[in-house]
Amino acid sequence: MNTTIRNIAIIAHVDHGKTTLVDAMLKQSGVFRENEVVDERFMDSNDLERERGITILSKNLSIRRQGMKINIVDTPGHADFGGEVERILKMVDSVLLLVDAFEGPMPQTRFVLKKSLDLGLRPIVVINKIDRSGARPHKVVDMVFDLFCDLNAGDEQLDFPVVYASARDGYAKRELEDDSADLEPLFAVIRDHVPPHEGDPDAPFKMLISSIDYDDYIGRTATGKVFSGRVRAGDHITLIRPGGPQVPGRVSKLLGFEGVKQVELPVAEAGDIVTIAGFEEAGIGGTFTSGDCLEALPYVAIDEPTISMNFMVNSSPMAGQEGRYLTSRQIYERLMRELRTNLSLRVERTGNPDSFKVSGRGELHLSILIENMRREGYELAVSKPEVICREMDGRLAEPMEYLVIDVPELYQGTVIEKLGARRAEMVSMQPMGGINRLEYIIPARGLIGFRSEFLTDTRGTGIMNHTFHEYGPHKGPIPGRKNGSLIAMEKAETVAYALFNLQERGTLFVGPGVDVYEGMIIGQNSRENDLVVNPGKGKKLTNMRASGSDDAIRLTPPQTLSLEQAMEYIDDDELVELTPFSIRLRKKVLDANDRKKVDRIQKKSSGF
Repeated sequence: MNTTIRNIAIIAHVDHGKTTLVDAMLKQSGVFRENEVVDERFMDSNDLERERGITILSKNLSIRRQGMKINIVDTPGHADFGGEVERILKMVDSVLLLVDAFEGPMPQTRFVLKKSLDLGLRPIVVINKIDRSGARPHKVVDMVFDLFCDLNAGDEQLDFPVVYASARDGYAKRELEDDSADLEPLFAVIRDHVPPHEGDPDAPFKMLISSIDYDDYIGRTATGKVFSGRVRAGDHITLIRPGGPQVPGRVSKLLGFEGVKQVELPVAEAGDIVTIAGFEEAGIGGTFTSGDCLEALPYVAIDEPTISMNFMVNSSPMAGQEGRYLTSRQIYERLMRELRTNLSLRVERTGNPDSFKVSGRGELHLSILIENMRREGYELAVSKPEVICREMDGRLAEPMEYLVIDVPELYQGTVIEKLGARRAEMVSMQPMGGINRLEYIIPARGLIGFRSEFLTDTRGTGIMNHTFHEYGPHKGPIPGRKNGSLIAMEKAETVAYALFNLQERGTLFVGPGVDVYEGMIIGQNSRENDLVVNPGKGKKLTNMRASGSDDAIRLTPPQTLSLEQAMEYIDDDELVELTPFSIRLRKKVLDANDRKKVDRIQKKSSGF
């Protein structure tokens, strides 16, 4: 047993302060120099993470405190990236469960806690943001205990230690009445309550791979926890691939974590979290072993995807003008590379060689992949997200989501009405000082396109969070988008005169001076039907002048859709066209006459 090492993961709902707490632990453990300038949310190093303010990828680091080396894994808080949490839980011996002192347990709190309890881990509960206005730490502790009971926690797991903290101000305390100026009480709880790893350092070497990466100098690297034995750089070991052949090889580099950097190690033993280079075939879930004991370590099961989309070659008239990677082969190879590290993703070929079915844990999960591909220079088109249904006990079942909404009382009635139409079932309603918390079980289909409606209905004051609950009986039809689209008639450049006349018809997505093509969606119609319009129509010039005819044209600013908003907006017969610099909406069939023929065929086949 290695008594000087503690392996922990920090898990929580999004925005409850995981990354801020990691920043404070790093600063107080002497990782940075006193005069070193350190950015906030230091561990959110990815550009997308900094832009969106969320953690997307799990990351490893270590600190030394009170005679211990504490290996810490910072995990995502959004439900769509639950696969990142699931794959690292086998690396740690305990978890810090962070809960907001005002909000209490949220959907992702339930998800990550259940995964850790199922593995037998004993969590340490940290009530964060105790200095927040309206904080109710004692009430939140009771709510956390109730959540443990709901998830069938064992007696030892129910006897969890509680630490009260303000990650932003860098202090923690065991009791609210205590005085504290730093995180020493938290480090003491980690030392006393996180069990050391119980692997035998003299047994044959075994290590489970939990993440992989690629380095330009040393090739593919595999990171995981050493479960037993020792390993040194230069040792000959064997890789056991899940469902694949055994691969003998040599450890070319052995790296460990010191602070936020990786350093070369002479030797690693049971309990260490290390990185091994030298195996190009290494993959997540594989086992490194030595000696005659060639048995793989068990790996945690990863939940299946619930949402799918079609990724296809961009076939619009503007294809190839902005991107570098356009072909189906290039898109497919990029998706295959993503599968190596993104365990929650699935990629399937379809009957169309230019289209691939990509399945993930949610819209955000897939949109982050799309955004990364855009930034790498890819052009592609994607279809409307669809839920993945299953057959259970001879009946059709669909994924259900656990939805939590915090909404001011003024807008509560509108939200309840909208959710009722989307087949949501209310579980509870709790008042929280002028704000009501509504909890629902809702089909995943009912959430597609709901967020934008919700923000509009609540004037941006409502907060919604959701996570996968279970597969349940299919709830029947759910009404889709009520408004049609404004569709460009021909290839043109938009002019202010035409847009001024069109803005009365609905909401525009483009401004003047924008190149459009036939079949491109330039706005939302105020009525239910699609409307073909000419946004490039100019004003006829004559010699005649009349009072008022030359007034200045005043345009309402167009609504610029983000990637997630565009994915939620489109209907079954529409696509989102994505390039490194543009997000456009279009009809699948660009020609208006061809669309009418397709509509007639569909109506005839459906019996209308």
